[in-house]
Amino acid sequence: MRFRELRSLTLIASLAVAALTFTGCTAESSANSTDSSGSAQQAAVSYNTPRTMPEGKGSGEADGVFPRTVVHFAGQTELKTEPKKVVVISTGQADAVMTLGIVPTASTAAEGAGAIPQYLVDAFPDDASELKNITDVGSRVNPDIETIANIKPDLIMMNEAGKDPQALYKSLSAVAPTVVTQGTGRYWKQDFLLLADALGKTEQAQTWLDEYHADAQSFGASVQGEPTISFLRKSEDRTRVYGVASFTGSVAEDAGLKRPETQQFTDDTSVDISSEQLDQADGDWIFYSVQGGNEAELTDLALWPTLSAVADKQTVSVDDDAFYLNVGPTAARSVLNQLKTTLSK
Repeated sequence: MRFRELRSLTLIASLAVAALTFTGCTAESSANSTDSSGSAQQAAVSYNTPRTMPEGKGSGEADGVFPRTVVHFAGQTELKTEPKKVVVISTGQADAVMTLGIVPTASTAAEGAGAIPQYLVDAFPDDASELKNITDVGSRVNPDIETIANIKPDLIMMNEAGKDPQALYKSLSAVAPTVVTQGTGRYWKQDFLLLADALGKTEQAQTWLDEYHADAQSFGASVQGEPTISFLRKSEDRTRVYGVASFTGSVAEDAGLKRPETQQFTDDTSVDISSEQLDQADGDWIFYSVQGGNEAELTDLALWPTLSAVADKQTVSVDDDAFYLNVGPTAARSVLNQLKTTLSK
């Protein structure tokens, strides 16, 4: 009798340990799964596009708290009050500030585009009248400093990419408090958070990113099969395919979509190809654009009809501004929506 009791107690203890072990495994599994913010998945998955504030950057202040001192890529800048008149110098920053509910007072233009691209006009119809009054301050590489000074902005935003950042920062910071982000499509999320910090809207930007990441992952999980997604752009005398670390590549990565082998590079944003190398643009689906809108510059190339995506009628002409010229959150949403529309059929 005692032996049976002892065996029963031993069995109960074993089951209890097993239950605890299972619970622990379940908790660990849950910690490594993706929650609505995508932060848990980020701990387990390495992304080519950083999803957090750059290390050592920002103010550490809560939303709406001023004054604040923002550490950025050219030093640190004190903002005594919440900025109201904002000038943006770099591609995508108009997108970012508008996503956070602020219409910039002035903006530069991307090469071959206007100061405010049409996709932003379409995305923010309530701001149409204000958008018409935005002052064009020239190119992002060589903005008109005098015009910017006459605006008397509360904050100037620029990035390091494609210019002499130290010289430009020196000129701009003499005019008004200036915050410098890193730039390029690879860093659009961390730049969004840093820019938001300067505006006192970091938590708002993080909420936007959390919702976007969750939506992208949910969409990707719903895609049937594993189609390869190609990104291709023709501009003047250049034809390029875009890699994983590009802006559009980051959206595909967020959704877990496969890329062609020729576009899995991560050491650069894009690679130039010749007309004889057009096969590097092939995939199950090709999302392409031609600067200026004349698609024949691409579709009349001799190798275009030989691509499998063309033969399968799985090529999509896309908005050049949203896909390839701008690197802001609303552009990312536009790219994701296009991928959804195409791949959810």
